[in-house]
Amino acid sequence: MSKAKVRTGIVGAGFSASFHHEAARRVYCADVEVVGVHAKTQASTQGFAKKHGIQAFDDLDALLDGVDVLHICIPPALHEAVAVKALERGVFPIVEKPLTGYFGDGAENFDGRTASMTQARNGALDSIRRMLAAEAQSKARILYAENWVYAPTIQKEREILEKTKGQILWMHGEEAHSGSHAPSYGHWNLAGGGAMIGKGCHPLTAALYLKRVEGRARFGKPIRPATVTARTHALTQLPDFVDTGHIRADYVDIEDFAMTHVTFQDGTIATVFASDIVLGGVHNWLEVCAGNHRTICNLNPSNQLQTYNPVESQFDDIYVVEKIGTKQGWAMTAPDEDFSHGFPQEIEAFYRAVANGDDVESNSELAADCISAIYSGYVSAGNGGVEEPVTLL
Repeated sequence: MSKAKVRTGIVGAGFSASFHHEAARRVYCADVEVVGVHAKTQASTQGFAKKHGIQAFDDLDALLDGVDVLHICIPPALHEAVAVKALERGVFPIVEKPLTGYFGDGAENFDGRTASMTQARNGALDSIRRMLAAEAQSKARILYAENWVYAPTIQKEREILEKTKGQILWMHGEEAHSGSHAPSYGHWNLAGGGAMIGKGCHPLTAALYLKRVEGRARFGKPIRPATVTARTHALTQLPDFVDTGHIRADYVDIEDFAMTHVTFQDGTIATVFASDIVLGGVHNWLEVCAGNHRTICNLNPSNQLQTYNPVESQFDDIYVVEKIGTKQGWAMTAPDEDFSHGFPQEIEAFYRAVANGDDVESNSELAADCISAIYSGYVSAGNGGVEEPVTLL
């Protein structure tokens, strides 16, 4: 049986573009042809194209003319415009997280620390509405690249919930490490916020997803977020912060720590921590406390492989685990970090949707709930942690 041929393109030439390219090459449900790439500068476009043996496109429209799928691997401030352009042409946009947000009022001196978070929420909601409207008018669909949804641990918990009809009472989780490597991160007008959106969107979306799964299994419809309480802090910007060089501390106008507490429509809860102040590698986990079971979903670190290296230089050419800091001593070495994080699984699912019309678990509605909850969180944090409603679109 022959596979459907799917032509794909990539926008962006950074870290996420590289793993999207690799994941697209591993798709087995369709015959995927990576046509080419378009990036911010000619140099980055040409460099990425040469490295991966694909065509360099100086013009986004020219790339869109020749593809069925577009991987959007650029700063969040550009997601909406590029995704809408793709949808208008019937091209499926695979949009990296966060889906969208609020990126300032256009003023050169915009400062997220003093901006109105009510205005930020309104701006983010308007952006979501425009994207959903474009999707409704298109033959294509938004494919939301939240890899946590497709991580093996989260998908195993999905199976448990579906088969046992379990009721989740409380979830708590975290994404944390020592600071993003993306140059755009740290500027609200490019990233749409700091730790709450940049890190917190991952465990938050996983929690929102699992409540949707529970609702479908028990009632035939998703259980969605109702209210949010949140706090944010800029710890590396404190006057007495001691910079030892191990934690990134050059953020301009964003927070580096956030706590988000969600109450769902059924009164159950989830608490998510996100930060850029944690050493020792990436901490990605979500714990599910249900009435009939308890699950701890460890994405990273995982102890399935542990190595001891007495000499740092001995592992110079060996990848250990993301943001570990040092390769000397004991490490929870990742045998296949991309797989544990769900990257190839999400891309495979997206291409099944394109080639065969399959439904996807990480869709525009889940993405919209995440963004709406996060920006209600920013309003709450701006008001000292007052509970805020989540607008469901």
